[in-house]
Amino acid sequence: MKKYDEVKKVIYDPKSDDPFTFSYYNPEEVILGKKMKDHLKFAISYWHTIDACGTDMFGGDTMDKNFGKDYGLDRYKKKADFAFELMDKLQIEYYCFHDVDIAPVGKTLEESMKYFNEMVDYISELQKKHNKKLLWNTANNFGDKIFMAGAATSPNADVFACAAAKVKAGLDAAKKLNASGYVFWGGREGYDTLLNTDMGLELDNLARFMKMAVAYAKKIGFKGSFYIEPKPKEPTKHQYDFDVATCMNFLRKYGLEKDFKMNIEANHATLAGHTFQHELYTARVNDSFGSIDANQGDLFLGWDTDQFPTNVYDTTMCMYEVLKAGGFTDGGLNFDAKTRRQSNTFEDILLAYIAGMDTFALGLRKAAELIESKKLDSFIKERYDSYTKGIGKKIVDEDTDFEELYNYALKIKDINVSSGRQEYLEQMINKVLFK
Repeated sequence: MKKYDEVKKVIYDPKSDDPFTFSYYNPEEVILGKKMKDHLKFAISYWHTIDACGTDMFGGDTMDKNFGKDYGLDRYKKKADFAFELMDKLQIEYYCFHDVDIAPVGKTLEESMKYFNEMVDYISELQKKHNKKLLWNTANNFGDKIFMAGAATSPNADVFACAAAKVKAGLDAAKKLNASGYVFWGGREGYDTLLNTDMGLELDNLARFMKMAVAYAKKIGFKGSFYIEPKPKEPTKHQYDFDVATCMNFLRKYGLEKDFKMNIEANHATLAGHTFQHELYTARVNDSFGSIDANQGDLFLGWDTDQFPTNVYDTTMCMYEVLKAGGFTDGGLNFDAKTRRQSNTFEDILLAYIAGMDTFALGLRKAAELIESKKLDSFIKERYDSYTKGIGKKIVDEDTDFEELYNYALKIKDINVSSGRQEYLEQMINKVLFK
């Protein structure tokens, strides 16, 4: 097998047996009137790809990503060089990061901000040199011990202030790097026990925090989208951004629904007891679909395994929802995924991305077939046909009331609820997937 340095550029070659080629991802190919690269808008996750070294809760690093440099800015500059080289090899145009991913943490917040701003300047130059774009960035307001009880929801006001300082710096960086968006991942915004929690105050403070962020973004002229990333648990027992529906309830309560959209992660959906498609569909019908963290979990493990996606059924139904939502605007597909602990070479990073990108490309192809066939649309339209005429139309038009419905219902002689034909529809999708 080739070594990492021997792979100059991963190209589309469906007839090749070379594992360092794409079998389904052809960036310039037009599907449903748009290039494949614009449908998918792939991005690398800086935290998993550039920094993570195979550590898990039971063992240390299995891979060296220090690039021959001691701790400090020199190491992080080498990491940045590697990140943009990797994007070139994979034909990926976007990337995402937390503040602590791209710069060392100082002894004080002030020192950390100094390092962060210097690395933003460095990455800005790499962005121009390699013609890349920042899909979104965010602040790590969960790793440091001061965030043990939350950031914006902390019981300590000084912690709230430090979290705000980090988000301010993140928004300044987003503006400088012309980011398409900024993500609020709750991290520890939740609780472990209600015995020591003032939930009302915490939720009010979280809303205050987000309103200040929106105001500051407008002040500095940041035009990107704001995203909330739903996650039900881990590290806290219960997080306030449990799933899309919970997030929408929060946003509507505090009048923030027009300011935020969802950044939906597949692994988080399953942790919440939902399918990936369910969360995407929920966001779509609530006009809050924004961006995606692309990965998959292990259904036999109860935590966030962040595996590279290889399940074509899931990616097909994901891209079906993306197409139904009109496609990405500011958002895209960020691979919030890491190679397995035993996959500990730089070649494995390339192979993992190729697998994930091909899986989503195949999912896009199959989703486009489903859209063009109109079979699902036609079935659903026929199933709800009773709402297009008679009393059903009056219900939809809000032109009836309980009294009329009562009198109407008493005259009904027979009701025939048509078959949902779930098995037929599942088989129909299989025919598209495996023909």
